[in-house]
Amino acid sequence: MPELPEVETVRIGLNQNTLGWQIEGGEVLLPRAIAYPDLPEAFLAAVIGAEFTEWQRRGKYLIAQLSNNQTQGSQLGVHLRMTGSLLWCDRDQPVGKHTRVRLFVNNAKAKKVKLKELRFDDQRTFGKMWLVPSDQPTESIITGLQKLGLEPFDPEFTPEHLAVKLSRTGRPIKTVLLDQEIVAGIGNIYADESLFLAKIHPQKTANSLNSEQIKVLHQGIIRSLSDGIAKGGTTFSSFQNIAGIKGNYIDTAWVFRRTGQPCNICGTAISRIKLGGRSTHFCTQCQRL
Repeated sequence: MPELPEVETVRIGLNQNTLGWQIEGGEVLLPRAIAYPDLPEAFLAAVIGAEFTEWQRRGKYLIAQLSNNQTQGSQLGVHLRMTGSLLWCDRDQPVGKHTRVRLFVNNAKAKKVKLKELRFDDQRTFGKMWLVPSDQPTESIITGLQKLGLEPFDPEFTPEHLAVKLSRTGRPIKTVLLDQEIVAGIGNIYADESLFLAKIHPQKTANSLNSEQIKVLHQGIIRSLSDGIAKGGTTFSSFQNIAGIKGNYIDTAWVFRRTGQPCNICGTAISRIKLGGRSTHFCTQCQRL
């Protein structure tokens, strides 16, 4: 958490608000929040003067394309981890106790606009930021990108592609869906939701699924993630978009965090077990082993 829909929600908000704004200063309040370069001073020196031109997402990573005379082609990478948030706020907004990095921005084309900043908040301090120099491959700096599987919305992520991946492992299907090398961006929430929509028990082994089950699972993955994005993501602890607004997918979830509540399809109480150290929610009637 946050997962693909939450990170995509943030990406959309950043593209709607930050493009064309130039970084004119900043403050690193927690040095270990900066994964690269090693020194916070070097990080700030590299980003100051750069302008946001586009935000992209890869799995659960956010990557901003930066541009100015000195940093054409450089990138700013962000991983929110468990409790991170990027907030687009007025510069005079009080700094919270969980604020880790502040990037002060201006926009010469915007008239009568309050001074703004992009603020990185992170309660549990697992989140990271990277400045990728223009002369370095992105994956050489943000090394977590190297082994990511296909994006669920990639045209190449087909039922046939998924079938090949699942045929190679006898692990429980819930555990496999959490493997970022299989498919990028799915976490605990949307794995549970996808499996419910596909009527597949989370403990069923991945290589035992037949072609029809894989086809329906593929559809369930796309549907659950799409629904999550449409609802602005899921908030049950700390997630918020760049305006500080919580996501509301949890209000319409099929099984996630609904232990003991009746299944929306058959009325059976939703069950919860631990699988691979993760809470797993499912309907024993709709998702039979």
